Amino acid sequence: MNASPGRASAPATPAPRAASGPAVLAVRAAAALVVVLLVLVILRLPWAGDLGMHAATVQRLRHSLVAPGDPLVDADVPSPYYSPWTVVLGCLARVSGLSVFVVLRLAAFTALGLLLTGVWRYVRTLSGRPAAPALALLSLLLLWGTSVFTWSGFHGLDSLALTVSYPSVFTLGLAFHLWAWLGRAVRGDAGTGTWLGLGALGAVILLCHQFMGVVASLGAIATVVAARPGRRVWPRLGAGAVTGLGVLLVWPYYDVLALLGSGGGLEAVHRPLYDDLPGRYWLVLLGVVALGARWRRDRWDALVLFFVLGTAVVAAGGLSGHYSWGRALPAVLIPAQLAAALEVLEAGRRALRAGWACVLGAALVLGAWTQAGALGHVVDPHDLPAAVAEKYRRPWAGYHWLTPWVRYGDVVMAHPGRPARQIPAYGAYTVAPGYPDVFLPDEAARERAVRRWFAPGTPGEERARILRMYGVRWVVAGAGAGQPGLREVTRGPEGQVLYRVLR
Repeated sequence: MNASPGRASAPATPAPRAASGPAVLAVRAAAALVVVLLVLVILRLPWAGDLGMHAATVQRLRHSLVAPGDPLVDADVPSPYYSPWTVVLGCLARVSGLSVFVVLRLAAFTALGLLLTGVWRYVRTLSGRPAAPALALLSLLLLWGTSVFTWSGFHGLDSLALTVSYPSVFTLGLAFHLWAWLGRAVRGDAGTGTWLGLGALGAVILLCHQFMGVVASLGAIATVVAARPGRRVWPRLGAGAVTGLGVLLVWPYYDVLALLGSGGGLEAVHRPLYDDLPGRYWLVLLGVVALGARWRRDRWDALVLFFVLGTAVVAAGGLSGHYSWGRALPAVLIPAQLAAALEVLEAGRRALRAGWACVLGAALVLGAWTQAGALGHVVDPHDLPAAVAEKYRRPWAGYHWLTPWVRYGDVVMAHPGRPARQIPAYGAYTVAPGYPDVFLPDEAARERAVRRWFAPGTPGEERARILRMYGVRWVVAGAGAGQPGLREVTRGPEGQVLYRVLR
């Protein structure tokens, strides 16, 4: 049985086979084009999904590092969004005076840099071939399926274009660095200080993004098990684990342990993760075949173990109804995508490698075509070919039109969904949060109050009582929502109107 490339440290990887210069340059050029696209997307910072939540978090920390309160509603409660990374961003916004959206652009550049360097370092522990890092990056971004899927923590090109400023991308980059650093430490003679640093890094990942922390932990377990370390490593590994636990326990902004078993509304939110799995991921089956080849060469291959652990967690979540466990899907996808890329370079016979390269190349082209709508974030969709333009999904408009009137800390009555997810980004609060909030004890009552206020036929006296109860100063609603006690102030896009609550 041959030694696995995944179990050798970077200096011990097999010497690179003679590679075609033009082929390597072509792969690197393709990867560079994708990176340039992402850089241009960051400059535009298209608004979709959770951007409002992260902007609101930076807003609160900018105004109060000690007691920021809930990011979305006016309540003095902790929040898991106050992580080491968002605290750094809040400090930057506070000291520099930059707007939170500029700060988020800087965060996106940092996250992209961490991801690119992390992929490079980790892939270098798996292969010494010159084209390996670039080919791995293309596989990670493009080898998905033919149904576009966008979700925080999922690293497809289209998803990454919309979430690159999120903490999930920052922590994914840290995870790749963790696996690379851990792989070298567990196979070498790393000192205790290195292991303490690894433990602290693992804790930071968990604090910054709990779901990506699970993915990082599964990859770390696979890395350690694949290396089959000797007795000298285990006490140092234990010291690192204790250090990580200590960092988690002393973090002052929220109790990490309180998140355990706090599924609640999170399970319903994450149920769509299990929809249309074949359409979203069928190209990854190529990587599953590659993992099978790696397993035949080495039963202790790190990517194979990583894939098995991720599959077990995701399958258990689907079978048990714990749909939030589906956020571990990157632990299934990453090892398969990397294996597909590396098999082009590591398969035994030249003819086999050539055939594999053709198949992977076709899959990457199909994946790129599927996600070509991401071009619309940097090129005017009207200038794109019609077949590409129809794949483009227009970002949200935002609520900057409120800012001449609505001040920081004002409470706004707004519809659930997109308004409640965006308005707090500009400093205001909403009555009910736009996302499930495990630390907000009256979340359900707030949601009922909002539904009741907007329900047709609700008496004016009851509406006024709700506004008083939550200290509401503004209402964002349709043009026909005017009533006694409200005065129209301005109109925004899509027929929305800002009303002032008269005292």
